[in-house]
Amino acid sequence: MICQLLDPPMTRLLPDVFRDPTIRVSMLAIFAFGFAGAATAPYQSIVGIRELGLGNGLYSALIFCAAAVNVVVSILLGNLADRLGEYRVMMLTVAVFGIFGYGAVYVIPAQTTFVLDALFFLPVYGSLNSLLFANVRVATRGMERNDVATVNSGVRAMISLSWVLVPGITGALLANSPSMLPAYLFAGLACAACFGLIAVFLPRQSGTDAAAAHHLSYLTALGEVISPPVFARVIAVALISCTLHVNDAILPLIVTGAAHGKVSDIGVLVGIVAFLEVIFIIVWGRAQRIMSHVTALAIGTVIYVVYLLLLGFASAPWQLYALTLISGVGAAALISIPITYLQDLIAERPGLGSALISVNIFLSAGLSRPSFCAGNGDEQLFRDGNYQRLCWIAGPCNAVLFRWQQTAPIKPIVPTNISDSEDAIDGRSLVH
Repeated sequence: MICQLLDPPMTRLLPDVFRDPTIRVSMLAIFAFGFAGAATAPYQSIVGIRELGLGNGLYSALIFCAAAVNVVVSILLGNLADRLGEYRVMMLTVAVFGIFGYGAVYVIPAQTTFVLDALFFLPVYGSLNSLLFANVRVATRGMERNDVATVNSGVRAMISLSWVLVPGITGALLANSPSMLPAYLFAGLACAACFGLIAVFLPRQSGTDAAAAHHLSYLTALGEVISPPVFARVIAVALISCTLHVNDAILPLIVTGAAHGKVSDIGVLVGIVAFLEVIFIIVWGRAQRIMSHVTALAIGTVIYVVYLLLLGFASAPWQLYALTLISGVGAAALISIPITYLQDLIAERPGLGSALISVNIFLSAGLSRPSFCAGNGDEQLFRDGNYQRLCWIAGPCNAVLFRWQQTAPIKPIVPTNISDSEDAIDGRSLVH
């Protein structure tokens, strides 16, 4: 078994919480999941627009619709997994979607294949992210809150690690290739590896507790997600997370514009920050042993806001490289701490609670667009002050998080009559 691969002396290098076989296999599986995304995401637009001939407008609309589909699918499958009482079957199923989705684009490179892949296969496969975190959440049941945060940080670090290693390797392998389609082959193989890890090595376990085992209709599950106590917190986290997307959009403009850098500097800077994220994600996991999730997130947000403010004044490449340390510390907090915080919002339903991760990603990406448009996408405008003003978005969100943290705990929604119609919405989902 895979547990034997990590037996002493290797396990002595790991914290005790990572010696659980379920957690270790899940970490390897999520690395494979991240591998697929990291192998294709940097080249997706090249394949779709340049090689397959999709228009810019169609491609943009396609990506937006795909993200929306992923949110809906993540909620539905998360709720279904909670109802089934285990996550193994659902994870294996969606992994197959990834194998066929990426494989189809490589084998049948056509616009129709790409569109079907983006709107159906890959959004379903994308829900594997929240399902894996839900499975880890179940494995950590009974652990101390601090240990849960450490585990989530470690699992999230595996995605960052894949982004440190894979894009560069993929680019090097395809440097002399006339097409970037082989990247989809690499992604398909990563999905197959993920499937194998889950099917062969992941220990079987029951999923939800007695409360979550009650059948919750899909509409009621959606009602729980958009209920004011939950959705207000999700919006607050998304407003903080959107600063990451704004940075992704503006950094290349500043590097090649005001900072007088080269295009190659962009990749190097992103790689350095991703490497630092791996390190500081673990650091933030340990920091949450001595402070609450909200306090840690507030500190991380302040650090990232400082980075963004300084970035707006960068005028030379060396200054950008000097800022990577601050960026890595802040970004590590913003991408790891919200995972545990969001799961805690619907703690009694691991699948549905983990689906909030996908909701946050979608909302933060959407909220970053008007922020970016506020500066008209012009790096000089951002240097003149608009960019710095956008950074203040995160400030009020910290206050919102603290305010909602002090309110009454969110009450779980458990239908009083399990035989109720699957299409009926429990009115309490909009109140509690």
